[in-house]
Amino acid sequence: MRSELKTNRVPRRPRLISIAASALTLVLGSALCWASIEKLTLPQMVQRIDNAIYGEILSKQVTAVALPDGSGEVFFTTLTIKGTSILNGAQSTVEISYPGGFIDEENGVYNSEEPSADDVRLGNRVVAFYKWSADMGGGFASNALYASHGGLFRTFVSRKGQTIVQGRGTGYAVAANQLLTGLEKQAKDLYAKRKR
Repeated sequence: MRSELKTNRVPRRPRLISIAASALTLVLGSALCWASIEKLTLPQMVQRIDNAIYGEILSKQVTAVALPDGSGEVFFTTLTIKGTSILNGAQSTVEISYPGGFIDEENGVYNSEEPSADDVRLGNRVVAFYKWSADMGGGFASNALYASHGGLFRTFVSRKGQTIVQGRGTGYAVAANQLLTGLEKQAKDLYAKRKR
């Protein structure tokens, strides 16, 4: 019994090194995570994007892309949204992608910055801000949802029949609930100033 305890026991020094390495990984990982989160006001968002659409999510597809070095795959979810640009009023159907998603129960990856499943349900009417990316990872090219979940806002219709864009709080382009017509006016004005 005593010899079993000795063989299963981790020596003190490697154990302390292991704990220190874990703590360092946690601290550095947290720093990198916070560095990737971008707080944006509506004027800042409009300056950085190619376009923004208000419309209905018609489809959702997850694509697996093999990494060039053969080390694995990356996964991207692509939403097809049909609607109207809130920047210029043009009608269109666009595909907008973000990292993460599952093809089935075993193949895929969760990304903590992707929109929630409730946000991207088929039939939802949303406002989505996006920018073209020639390589989102693994050579995958698409309109990228700008700021990941921070670039997608759900909408609902009030009792008065007005479309309301749901705000996400301080640090988001749409911080508080507001009328879609008001958001469109602000966005169009900001876009017109940007084009000058």
